[in-house]
Amino acid sequence: MNRTQPLVLGIESSCDETGVGLVRGTTLLTNTVSSSMDAHVRFGGVIPEIASRAHLDAFVPTLEQALADAGVTLDEVDAIAVTSGPGLAGALMVGVCAAKALAVATGKPLYAINHLVAHVGVGLLDDRATSRRRELPENLGALLVSGGHTEILRINSITSDVELLGSTIDDAAGEAYDKVARILGLGYPGGPAIDRMARTGNPKAIRFPRGLSQPKYMGTADEPGPHRYDWSFSGLKTAVARCVEQFEARGEEIPVADIAAAFQEAVVDVISSKAVLACREHGIKDVLLGGGVAANSRLRELTGQRCASAGIRLHVPPLDLCTDNGAMVAALGAQLVMAGAEPSGIGFAPDSSLPVTSVSLPA
Repeated sequence: MNRTQPLVLGIESSCDETGVGLVRGTTLLTNTVSSSMDAHVRFGGVIPEIASRAHLDAFVPTLEQALADAGVTLDEVDAIAVTSGPGLAGALMVGVCAAKALAVATGKPLYAINHLVAHVGVGLLDDRATSRRRELPENLGALLVSGGHTEILRINSITSDVELLGSTIDDAAGEAYDKVARILGLGYPGGPAIDRMARTGNPKAIRFPRGLSQPKYMGTADEPGPHRYDWSFSGLKTAVARCVEQFEARGEEIPVADIAAAFQEAVVDVISSKAVLACREHGIKDVLLGGGVAANSRLRELTGQRCASAGIRLHVPPLDLCTDNGAMVAALGAQLVMAGAEPSGIGFAPDSSLPVTSVSLPA
């Protein structure tokens, strides 16, 4: 097996995207994604059974398209990497079973990797504009914001040592966006809908709460509180619902744009402030922003401003690599191969609650 520039096939099926990516070393060859999002719209959120069935239908065509786009065959692939968790149990099972079948059929080594760490690994792919190789800097952090996760990490080693500094204790930011969009009648997915609506609203019109930002939760640098770097969005969602109810009770028109803008400001304010605080107090000088909500314009803007003020460099992957995709899985798989990590074999099981500290599953 080529361990200096391995050709790795990555498979992602943790939620509603069936992703297949091919990476050679740190060079992205193709990133092919089939989404079942349209099938979930009328339900206002992802239905696990529908997502699983969609993965079954989409996997082979997506794989064939990816191989054709990259101009390679399965025989040329050095290794296969697959998301083993976290994610929806049934959806993960489809991708893992497909990867195991390919590994058995081709004799290729199989790496079971962490979906969340893969969001960081995608930052190692060569710069598309310059074709220049990227390297993860020392003192690196990662802010992952998606429908299922909101976490701040310290990356000591992308292949073996990832430390969780803080996370949401209830809803993830993306979940909060979806729930608030439903309350406001903006449809699903909520993130893009609220982002668009917020541009015409006044973020200062209403003051919504910033969860876990009170002194009893924050503490101090010398004596940190129990949730200094953690987030909570369930109370914010409830506050939006109560606000809408009050307008309805008074018979007044609901100011949807203002509520959307004020809600979004509350989310990105507390996310960016706590992330920068964690980075400053842990000596982190570079931070990677990843996950589906990383596409949010206000989150990118405010996080960029606050990082710059704190002397922290913010790295944001291209939009199509922020959301779930096979390229990020292949990118992390390639790093594991180049680091000499042993493959996972086919005896592992997907883990829907896999902790972020487990970069890959051992044999």
